[in-house]
Amino acid sequence: MDPRYTPRQWLPHERPTFPGSPSTPHHPLLRRLQFAAVGVLVALAGGLGNALVTANLPNLQGHFGAYAWEMQWLPAAFFMTSMSANLVLVKFRQQYGLRLFTEICLGLYAAIAAAHLLVNDLGSAMAVRAAHGLCATALNTLGVYYMIQAFPPEHRRKALAIALGLTQLPIPLARVFSTELLQLGEWRGLHVFELGLAMVALAAVLALKLPPGDRYKVFERLDLATILTFLPGAGGLAAVLSLGPVLWWTGAPWLGVLLAASLALLTVAGLIEHNRRNPMLNLRWLASGDLLRLTLSILLIRICLSEHSLGAVAMFQQAGLDNAQLQLLAGMVVIGCLCGIATSALTLAPPNFPHQLIAAVALIATGAFMDAHASSQTRPAQMYLSQFLIGFGSTLFIAPSMLSGIGKVLAQPRNFISFIVLFGMAQGLGALLGNAVLGSFLVLRPRLHAARLGEGLDLLDPQVAARLHAYASLHLHDILDPAQRQLQALRMLRQASAREAAALAYNDLFLLVVWLALATLAWLLADLYLRRRRQPPAPPVPASPAPARP
Repeated sequence: MDPRYTPRQWLPHERPTFPGSPSTPHHPLLRRLQFAAVGVLVALAGGLGNALVTANLPNLQGHFGAYAWEMQWLPAAFFMTSMSANLVLVKFRQQYGLRLFTEICLGLYAAIAAAHLLVNDLGSAMAVRAAHGLCATALNTLGVYYMIQAFPPEHRRKALAIALGLTQLPIPLARVFSTELLQLGEWRGLHVFELGLAMVALAAVLALKLPPGDRYKVFERLDLATILTFLPGAGGLAAVLSLGPVLWWTGAPWLGVLLAASLALLTVAGLIEHNRRNPMLNLRWLASGDLLRLTLSILLIRICLSEHSLGAVAMFQQAGLDNAQLQLLAGMVVIGCLCGIATSALTLAPPNFPHQLIAAVALIATGAFMDAHASSQTRPAQMYLSQFLIGFGSTLFIAPSMLSGIGKVLAQPRNFISFIVLFGMAQGLGALLGNAVLGSFLVLRPRLHAARLGEGLDLLDPQVAARLHAYASLHLHDILDPAQRQLQALRMLRQASAREAAALAYNDLFLLVVWLALATLAWLLADLYLRRRRQPPAPPVPASPAPARP
């Protein structure tokens, strides 16, 4: 046997949990603090670059001279690689080692980010986002491994809760300080920061290396067929879900062709894996009832969490507010995320997993219900509490959702790759489905409300006439022609009607999220009830014999 792939002899407390993961020797306190600092750095670096771009798409649109739908290719390119990258990366680090895996990913990301500063067109920006999607998957895993090294064995669950929770921070965090980056260097400020973050993360990882782990020869020839069908299939599906609400599902025929080709490729990949003796994706195991329920729960929660970016933030942006005016709102979401991380870490235990998921969904439903009473006069300060609750729920759910399936992987370690791919795809697909469902909803509802409001605008109505007179009087001195003043008043009335229609549409969206969250809550409660019904009753405690009488 090749000595590179011979498992080492580990002490019981050092043995790697899974193939490809590092060993866990004892570290002094200072070294633990260093591992924790690097863990926070790489976990934030995994998503912050893409978050900065996503939060500033309107500003970047002017630089690239692109249409709004073309700018959607940037977040789409990120998801096209991040959603399925684990299929390759997990096996790569199992066979070639975690260090090489890390250095290649971070080096590739930094090189493409540097090249983008020289060739700054939309195509190079998409290449950076695709590279970041590949690297983000690696960095998220790396953040977990570094954080685990920072905690003693009895607190490893807390480390997992902290590392996974940190991956939810980049989106709200980007809205807190991205305005300052744009003021410093316009679009270059974002990309220079992204490049600097990648370089700092690479330097930290090289300076503080993870302990070694076992290496196994795991790649097989048939893996290539699965990779060449699964990756483009998942990427095409991500592109369709990202661009569908913008171009509209029936407005661009090539979306239907791409969707059909993606589903065909994923079907071929599934058939290849189904008939393999040693599959990368164990579809029979993934189709078990417990994992299907877990996947559905993650998808539903992820869809509900889209309320922040497509609901509250989008509503304020449509009202004319920019990121500088949304900084405090984003700060409240960040505080909520940090509170959720702390709560999850302190209460994380197998008996509490269902209760944490239920609490997370209840928080999201409560926050969305509070937002459902918004109007065109609502401002960010009125949504601080509701968005805090949604941020709290976003980090409270992620650790128990992953650990709910890890127990099954520990019983069958050969299914580790299958579970990691399932968890990563459920997270990415849930985010994309949230954008697709809620984005499509926001296209249809304003039209419906605008039509209903237009039907009620009778020019003979005294209130409508008074409003038109008030609008016309605003232009009494700058528009001398009475007929032109009346036309301007009618335009202003239509604008006010469209503004109110948009506010009503966002209220409908918040209510939709409430109903989805309540349905998810009912699902989780029913699943918890059925699990308890299936548990065998505890054996009766035998009565102690009565003491013999003298």
